[in-house]
Amino acid sequence: MEGVGFLSGVDVAEADGGGASWGKTNRDDVQGGRTKKKTYRVSVAEEAALKVKAQRYGISVARLVVESALSKEGESHTDRQALILEMAQIRTLLSRVSSNINQIARHANTTGEFPADAAASVAAMRKLMVRLDEAVRAVVGP
Repeated sequence: MEGVGFLSGVDVAEADGGGASWGKTNRDDVQGGRTKKKTYRVSVAEEAALKVKAQRYGISVARLVVESALSKEGESHTDRQALILEMAQIRTLLSRVSSNINQIARHANTTGEFPADAAASVAAMRKLMVRLDEAVRAVVGP
């Protein structure tokens, strides 16, 4: 699986078990049910964009529209769940990279040699730290 949002370009298949699922496809049931049916008109391009976004989140277009309309500042529950998943994936990847860096440091301290692949691990850690900073800023604001 290719990374989403802040993780674009980073392989997160192992970090999330190979797939992303954030719950039911349909909205959770509410007491008394949903008795009002609404229709709306969109252009072909708008419909396509809605379908793509809903599919990315694994939800229906109706759920996407309702969550987006009722959310504060344009952020839906699904958006928040996606961001939480991204941050969990970043954390998992950071843990793996930091483990590699610890092994490199142990090797360097024991042998006095700095492994050739150490620079790649440090670069990966820096890249993930930037993405983590971006994810945190998205949650707390600038």
